[in-house]
Amino acid sequence: MKLTFDSLDARLAERLLPVYLVSGNEPLLVGEAADAIRARARQAGYAEREVFFIDRSSSPVWDDVRQAAQALSLFAARRLVEIRMPSGKPGIAGAAVLVKLFEAAGDDLLVLVITDRLERETQGSEWVQAAQQRGAWLPIWAVERAQLPQWLRSRFACAGLSAADDALALLAERSEGNLLAARQEVDKLAMLLPRGARVSVADVAAGSADSARFDVFQLGEAVRSGDAARALRILGGLQAEGTEALLALWSLAKELRAAQQAVAPAGARARSQRLPFARLTLRAGRADRMAKGMSTGDPWDELALLAVELTGLRSLPLVWPGR
Repeated sequence: MKLTFDSLDARLAERLLPVYLVSGNEPLLVGEAADAIRARARQAGYAEREVFFIDRSSSPVWDDVRQAAQALSLFAARRLVEIRMPSGKPGIAGAAVLVKLFEAAGDDLLVLVITDRLERETQGSEWVQAAQQRGAWLPIWAVERAQLPQWLRSRFACAGLSAADDALALLAERSEGNLLAARQEVDKLAMLLPRGARVSVADVAAGSADSARFDVFQLGEAVRSGDAARALRILGGLQAEGTEALLALWSLAKELRAAQQAVAPAGARARSQRLPFARLTLRAGRADRMAKGMSTGDPWDELALLAVELTGLRSLPLVWPGR
């Protein structure tokens, strides 16, 4: 069985399955899903809990997991065996242990496996298929930028509050890519405001800080969509988080090559046809030399100019140092 995060509570209320596999790179949602499963297990009488951390496929901990499964008959109490395996790659030996563990799961044993996002080839592996046959797999996906205001609206509703659209938009902008910070802001407003209150943009502005987190792929998306303001905000966020300038340049250079090869999406094609490719190539090269210490100047300043021009706007003239 395959579950979604939104359907988890209803499914748990119906019945408790012997095996749950929770995977994803959104720590807040993964943690909440695991908490809901643990709480339901406690209600069902699974009083004992044993946790195993697997940091690599050859981990000797797999022997402990095997022994835990074999020793179940010695204990009368129901037990929850939890395996935290960030890589999602148990290896051949570990996969065999997991399959055996899933087969042993039942009235006295509940198995919970928690991993980061599973790669496509891993999703079709025998142990993942076995997890779905004996129980359920819950893949958790990141909340996209466009979905964040609605996600926040539902969180406010759960906290007994409503929120104005502009308040949701501001909080979404300030917490993009950082759901934990978003939840903390909702919780804080729920403590400050009376139940049933409507959150205004002033409430959000007064109480929240900019805790958004970005990656270089979002930088490419902003440039591709022609959003210069967002591209600059993402660049600033990447620099503040200590991202290598060359990594940001890689994303911008990728968009430049796509525009040159006319493989940009239809909506961005008209814009890309007007881009000064020779000028942009020179600017990218200068940013590369600055980032490598082969030329004077701040590579982030040059990256900002490159990003703006890639969106179709004209920035400062291309003037070489010393000229």
